[in-house]
Amino acid sequence: MKNLFVIMIALVISTSAFSQKKDVVDIAIGSADHSTLVAAIKAADLVATLKGAGPFTVFAPTNAAFDKLPAGTVESLLKPENKAQLSKILTYHVVSGNLDAAAVIAAIKKEKGKVTLTTVSGGKLTASLDKGKVKLTDESGNSAYVTATDLKGSNGVIHVIDGVLLPK
Repeated sequence: MKNLFVIMIALVISTSAFSQKKDVVDIAIGSADHSTLVAAIKAADLVATLKGAGPFTVFAPTNAAFDKLPAGTVESLLKPENKAQLSKILTYHVVSGNLDAAAVIAAIKKEKGKVTLTTVSGGKLTASLDKGKVKLTDESGNSAYVTATDLKGSNGVIHVIDGVLLPK
């Protein structure tokens, strides 16, 4: 009887461990295409924030997106003295709420072709449709396209983008 009780407890613990969903940080950590983003999140001390309750909508640039920045930019941003600037750039890629792809597209259509999203950093991103893809335009006119959608986590959703967006 005692063995049965131990087995039942172990089953409950293992089942609940497997049913727990990864948060947005865990999803990024699990992606080989987002190692630069993960390094930046760690350097900016944003891990605890992005592991918070949220919900968050994260527009996550790939390593290739970071590679498009001028040479030395990423290395410079990862330095401790640039932590505030890095944090502002990263939180510019985050919107409060759980906006899946359908919600983003619905908002674009409702607003007749483009919608302004307010980021966690307080900046604005403009989302629009371009040849069937969601295009995000930053305050400086730079744009990135969503290349993968709806990577759902326990505290939000990630959409993969092919560029780094920069606040003013």
